[in-house]
Amino acid sequence: MPGTKKSSIFIERVFVAPREYIWKMFTDPKLVKSWWGPKLFTSPSCRIDFRVGGKYLFCMRSPEGRNYWSTGVYRKIVPMQKIVYSDSFADEKGNIVSPSYYDMSGDFQPGRTVSLTFEESGEGKTLFTLSHSGIPAGKMRENALAGWNESLDKLEGCLGGTIFTAPSGKQEVIVTRVFDSPRDRVYRTIINPEVRNKWWGPVYLNTNVEKMEVRRGGFWRIVQHDSEGNEFAFSGFYHAADRPEKLVFTSEFEGMPGHVVLETIKLEELPGGKTKMTDLTVFQSVEDRDTMLKADMERGATDSMDRLAELLKKISNSNGKRADAA
Repeated sequence: MPGTKKSSIFIERVFVAPREYIWKMFTDPKLVKSWWGPKLFTSPSCRIDFRVGGKYLFCMRSPEGRNYWSTGVYRKIVPMQKIVYSDSFADEKGNIVSPSYYDMSGDFQPGRTVSLTFEESGEGKTLFTLSHSGIPAGKMRENALAGWNESLDKLEGCLGGTIFTAPSGKQEVIVTRVFDSPRDRVYRTIINPEVRNKWWGPVYLNTNVEKMEVRRGGFWRIVQHDSEGNEFAFSGFYHAADRPEKLVFTSEFEGMPGHVVLETIKLEELPGGKTKMTDLTVFQSVEDRDTMLKADMERGATDSMDRLAELLKKISNSNGKRADAA
């Protein structure tokens, strides 16, 4: 529930999304750009040096095309729990400027501070609180409160998208997505070879499933082709595939023979018939992982999750027919 106090703004919301999703929405610049700014504003630029002492530089653009920049320093970071940072008006180079630079008046206090907290609130939900100090009373505070709430409305509208994480210095990639479908339906869809070509891989490749034996020790091989006829083949073996909670299998890009990865897909039931998928891929080395990142692995993963979400939606709209009937 939003509220106000002298020189401060307070907002409390419960997002129907796991805490790591909401945390990522505030710490990944690509995701911040998707929601930063009031309803009719866009965010053309966002830079984040996410560490204590690191700086951020955000830009929001008005419907008239005017850019408004803000900057600050991260003062406290408790992973998945709390972020505290300073807040100042800035120019496009990150230099701090006065409110009058943007034709604003009012007693904006120096040393304004934003404090964000993230708490688990029941299964698959996050209790989020925001405190923004140093905002002048009256119209300025009303506008700031409205701006924050409209931004958070936009953030809420972005939930359900794919979160792609490649931790620096580690040999892994983590992809998470919440689907508006029950776990059993998601599981049956991802193990069905007859519909795999409808969602697996980037949209610019044609996919052909040569073999997909979804059982312990079973072999799978998928071949993709681009518009110029180039071939990209992937294969591996299933290590666990006997329940809807988890799939474990190896994967090898045959263009890099011997560079086998281990992939684990976990499916968690969420309230409202939703399912959270966590796809962990562990490479043999950081170098192997980074090579795949340079080959646009993120786009392939994002396209796959978007296409899978669309396929699940179609299945749901068909009166919940089984995936193998799609």
